[in-house]
Amino acid sequence: MDISINTPALLFPAISLVMLAYTNRFLALSNRVRSLHDKYVENKEGNKTIHAQIKSLRYRLNLIKHMQGLGIITFIAAIFSIFLFYIDEKFVANIFFAASLLAFTVSLIFSFIEIMMSNKAIELELSDMEGLENPNMIEYIKSKF
Repeated sequence: MDISINTPALLFPAISLVMLAYTNRFLALSNRVRSLHDKYVENKEGNKTIHAQIKSLRYRLNLIKHMQGLGIITFIAAIFSIFLFYIDEKFVANIFFAASLLAFTVSLIFSFIEIMMSNKAIELELSDMEGLENPNMIEYIKSKF
């Protein structure tokens, strides 16, 4: 399969949008950390829910750091690929393009894991409210009709 100099450039808009989403997730988490810190300081004896949330946030922040790093590696590999196509080194350019696709894929996998953890964190937040259940999808649909 022959790819041209334009093919790696097609990644730029996607990478930019994904990096923006990663940054927004990071900002939301950092705000959550600050509010949890205030709750933790007020409640010195400790709250199991707050401790679980802090542990989850620490792991999620680490995932976001790796997601952003892989996004940057994707950008750099795509730029090198374009440059290598420009100087007519197609074999090496294809390798860099494949590396950029691989880094982007791993970044998106980390993003998926972080989103799953985010959902668990919200469930943890809701768990201390009485009378709320976590119905499965079929029960939820039945209740709506």
